[in-house]
Amino acid sequence: MPWIIKYRPKHVDEVVNQDKAKQALLEWLKSWDQGAPGKKSVLLHGPPGCGKTSLVEAVARTLGYELFEMNASDSRRKEDIERLAKVASQTSGLRARRKVILLDEVDGLDPRADLGGVEAILEVIRNTRNPIVMTANNPYREHLKPLRDVSEVIAMDRLRETDVVTVLKRICQAEKLQCDQEALKEIAKRSEGDLRSAINDLEAAAAFDGRVTLETVKAISTYRNRVYAPWEALRKIFSSKYVFQAREAITSTDLTPDEMKTWINEHIPSWYDNPEEAWRAYEALSRADQYFGRIVKTQNWDLLSYALDMMGPGVAFARKTYKGKFVAFKMPERIKLLAETRKSREYREALAEHLAKRLLTSKAAIKSDVIPYLRIIFTSNPKYAAGIAKAYGLTEELVTWLAGPRAKEVLSYFKKPARKSKST
Repeated sequence: MPWIIKYRPKHVDEVVNQDKAKQALLEWLKSWDQGAPGKKSVLLHGPPGCGKTSLVEAVARTLGYELFEMNASDSRRKEDIERLAKVASQTSGLRARRKVILLDEVDGLDPRADLGGVEAILEVIRNTRNPIVMTANNPYREHLKPLRDVSEVIAMDRLRETDVVTVLKRICQAEKLQCDQEALKEIAKRSEGDLRSAINDLEAAAAFDGRVTLETVKAISTYRNRVYAPWEALRKIFSSKYVFQAREAITSTDLTPDEMKTWINEHIPSWYDNPEEAWRAYEALSRADQYFGRIVKTQNWDLLSYALDMMGPGVAFARKTYKGKFVAFKMPERIKLLAETRKSREYREALAEHLAKRLLTSKAAIKSDVIPYLRIIFTSNPKYAAGIAKAYGLTEELVTWLAGPRAKEVLSYFKKPARKSKST
């Protein structure tokens, strides 16, 4: 049996670190026993190898719950999720007092290829009679916002090297292996907080000659290319001591360059207290933006390396001297605002496209010259607005969006059948 399975935590106390996540998850599950869960699902997120799945399994064993596990990134189709998770969410455990549904790796769902997957999960959450726990490496992908809105979001931290060494020592003792302390530290260092890869490296080193030494670890273990969460990448950029570190950090996340620019732009004032350093950082970021603009205009991708250098090392070394500090990185307000207004922008686009065909003009003209006046009419004269909606064949969704707080009044006129004129 592979050691990553053999030495998975059997009890919640065996999960190293993660005290806040453990307490939050336990309290949320206990609220189900009390009949008053605030939300029916939890979104548990953290970097790969920090123990998300292991924590859920350990908590289920500790509380005596039956665990129903499903990998959302494998069972991607809407039909798979409905068939498996829906049944599990409506039935009680066979041998336990409660069932817990674990949907692993929900960020593996592709919003295009796996159309309907997120909606199917939302439907399961709305109707579930059992607690649902979802895991994700990056919970802030745009298509996961509906799941974040209906879930308790619990964060797990990347494990420290000392935490990884603690677990490796425990395994060495259980396997009666002779392990050098420096060798375990080297494995922990190379794992960068990924306990799963650290245990795999330890097992490989032990199989090499029956003893774990520093030389063996260096011979078989490698540094891995990690994909970091946005806030981890930001911390690596701002705290870089060398140019190559900042250059690696800028490409170590799955964010697009535009998204990374937004994250950096939002947090420059948080990191740089000195106005001159902040100015230098913004100057470098603006240069990066210019390069990206030229790439789009000319399709000259040779400029990409210059853009990334200005966005990474350029921002990182805007400081005069290095001063380590702690900054709580958070989701940029601009990204939050765009996510919140996305539905409104979709309605605006749909209305412009619909009216442009009827009025024989451009969508840009509809947006600038027609929609603002329609908003005034629909919020001030519901009866007249209903007549416009009928005449131009607007849907109820578009009527609701235009009318805002007076939507019910407009819709009441909108749904009334037209009176037949009396024959003279």
